[in-house]
Amino acid sequence: MSDETRAVVADLMGRIVAGDPERVAELFAEPVDWLLSWPEPAELPSDVPWIRPRRTRADVADHFRTLAEHHVPELNGTTVSDVLVDGTDAVVVGEIVQTVRRTGVAYRSPFALRLTVEGGLITRYHIYEDSLTVARSV
Repeated sequence: MSDETRAVVADLMGRIVAGDPERVAELFAEPVDWLLSWPEPAELPSDVPWIRPRRTRADVADHFRTLAEHHVPELNGTTVSDVLVDGTDAVVVGEIVQTVRRTGVAYRSPFALRLTVEGGLITRYHIYEDSLTVARSV
């Protein structure tokens, strides 16, 4: 299982870097257990429309599409430092470096992405980041 998990995680990272939200979404199961480390949806600032609950492949594609629309892709310096795999579970650790299109403000945030891969598809996508840093940049 670890080899399959590692391969799907590598494929996911490559598709995210390529910037094709539809191809990214193809790797996700329906429904997907999706979590971003933010306050409850009612408390989310309206300036971060990419942060909201997700359940379907269409939702996943929308997330990556909206994220790209609100950031300057040429200034993305996000890096992955570690990928840890144990059976069907994986943790990706790195640093998000983005610039918000509307404000021109750059931000950096460490992140941890917890994934579960079953049957070649991502069934869990939980990302933990410094939401205060992101909110201050929008």
